[in-house]
Amino acid sequence: MKLDKLKNKKILILGLGIEGMDTLEFLIKTFPQKIIALGDKLEFNNLNPKAQKIIKKIKKLRLHLGEGYLGFLKDYDVIIKSPGISHSILKPFLTKKQIITSQTEIFFNNCPGKIIGITGTKGKSTTASLIYTILKENGIKAHLGGNIGKPVLSFLESAKPNNLYVCELSSHQLFNLKKSPHIAVFLNIYKEHLDYYDNFNQYLSAKSNILRYQKKDDYLIFNSKNKLVNKEAKKSKAKKIPIDSVRVKGLDTLLKGDFNVFNIRAAIAAARLFNIQDKDILKSIKKFKPLKHRLEYIGTYKGIKFYDDALSTIPEATIAALDALGNSVETIFLGGLDRGINFKVLAKRILKSKIKALILFPDTGGKIYKEIVGLDKDSKLRAIMVLNMKDGVKLAFEHTKKGKICLLSTASPSFSLFKDYKEKGNLFKKYVKFYGKR
Repeated sequence: MKLDKLKNKKILILGLGIEGMDTLEFLIKTFPQKIIALGDKLEFNNLNPKAQKIIKKIKKLRLHLGEGYLGFLKDYDVIIKSPGISHSILKPFLTKKQIITSQTEIFFNNCPGKIIGITGTKGKSTTASLIYTILKENGIKAHLGGNIGKPVLSFLESAKPNNLYVCELSSHQLFNLKKSPHIAVFLNIYKEHLDYYDNFNQYLSAKSNILRYQKKDDYLIFNSKNKLVNKEAKKSKAKKIPIDSVRVKGLDTLLKGDFNVFNIRAAIAAARLFNIQDKDILKSIKKFKPLKHRLEYIGTYKGIKFYDDALSTIPEATIAALDALGNSVETIFLGGLDRGINFKVLAKRILKSKIKALILFPDTGGKIYKEIVGLDKDSKLRAIMVLNMKDGVKLAFEHTKKGKICLLSTASPSFSLFKDYKEKGNLFKKYVKFYGKR
């Protein structure tokens, strides 16, 4: 949506997290005389302190907070929705004339520079950060935003045609998008977010918006080995670069696992489009450190190596972590929010490993163990259910031998016991260091 079309519209920003507040600040600067409305399921006192501070500063606001906030949707022409709010919950409150848009869509339709968009069920943060790092270190004016880094509207006021904008894009941000980036990177797709979408096809459709509106002078870097991604890639009019076709000699990296080599290849493909020499690309890759909570090595305590892979929210991610670390993994943390995912393949992989102890969180910890027992009733795996991270880490020290690995890679979302993956990972680190120094 073009900014000039917002000028005379009644606008409601729905969702007052980081992105919602960034949208508010941008609109207040762009339309200083306009009264903006804000909507959120939380009451004012329960909003995060930063949101409260910003709202108190701005006089021309209309607030719809707490229970019944969706009932006010009908009063507005344009609703700018935050990614975390499912479109399905809005449907009963909308009219046909209303426009539902997002910060991502506004940025895409008004940014004068070129956009590199990265999506995939897994690997998008690492790949986006790699691309940004390589571009930045080789003299290109690049910015990192979207689902990682800054909200994208924070760039729009100073955006220039010769700048590049590297955007990590979640399915929520891509949902309903009607414009694709100049360079699209589509890494993979697995069953995820089934509590947010009506079905898997809707999730796939949202992801595919990254390539659906590309033109002949655009580029698509894609995973040709993933059947669904490959099928969707055929719909793009862009010049296509299969990630598996990318080759480079002399790769030296701190990133572990074949999946990260794949992410690196995707980043190399993007960097080459800007005529960066391989030797310079490799220099940037060599220095690049793993992102937090993504197979992050915490350290060795009491002779045990600890890895934080808190962002592993699906079985495929945990399997990839086990493949990367090998048979030294002796203890693993599993389980979290149940989104109806099948764990049979993960159970098979665990039975093939040298794992001896499972530290299990509700809700899916028991479900995963049930799959394991169903495949091997005589399994000697020790399974221990815990209700907090402190107890789990204490038990991990007791059940992991020196020289072995303890891995936090739960194959499930964090929300059964934790606020998010960051809280889960940070608590893991905290108690590893606490018990490791006792």
